Amino acid sequence: MTEEQVILVNEKDQPIGLMPKMQAHQEALLHRAFSVFILNDKNEIMLQQRAAHKYHSPMLWTNTCCSHQRDGETNIQAGTRRLQEEMGFTTSLEEVFSFIYKAPFDNGLTEHEFDHVMVGYYNQKPEINKEEVENWKWMSAEAIKSDMQVHPEHYTEWFKIIFDKFYHYIQQVQKK
Repeated sequence: MTEEQVILVNEKDQPIGLMPKMQAHQEALLHRAFSVFILNDKNEIMLQQRAAHKYHSPMLWTNTCCSHQRDGETNIQAGTRRLQEEMGFTTSLEEVFSFIYKAPFDNGLTEHEFDHVMVGYYNQKPEINKEEVENWKWMSAEAIKSDMQVHPEHYTEWFKIIFDKFYHYIQQVQKK
């Protein structure tokens, strides 16, 4: 099986090449990624706990799903694909913002991503893929924010970065 390729990009999100995912993370090169947040009718966020055997951030809580776009795949197509692969359902997604972040890990790998953040709505129980996801739960944005302050070690590094931006997005949406 060939290793998954990521799309290397510049700071304007223009593709500049492809590279194996592990190599991009070892060299901390900027590449395209996405993060999906699923909300229910109560505006709670569906969180996933990463599977125990993941090569980084195992057993930590994070947003509903995230990954990397494949060559030729739109952000929405990628988010829809990965949501089905990890959480076992699909729903309409909307891209709400994007930004660049860099997060080094203890294992020598670094996430340096141009992250496209998407939101969707769903009210049922997911059918999680146990190869990818250990567990899941619904939490309000306020509860996540509070718990993250008390137990930051329970959450992925990228989620702590993204959540701050997503929290502000939710506040704006709720004011409308």
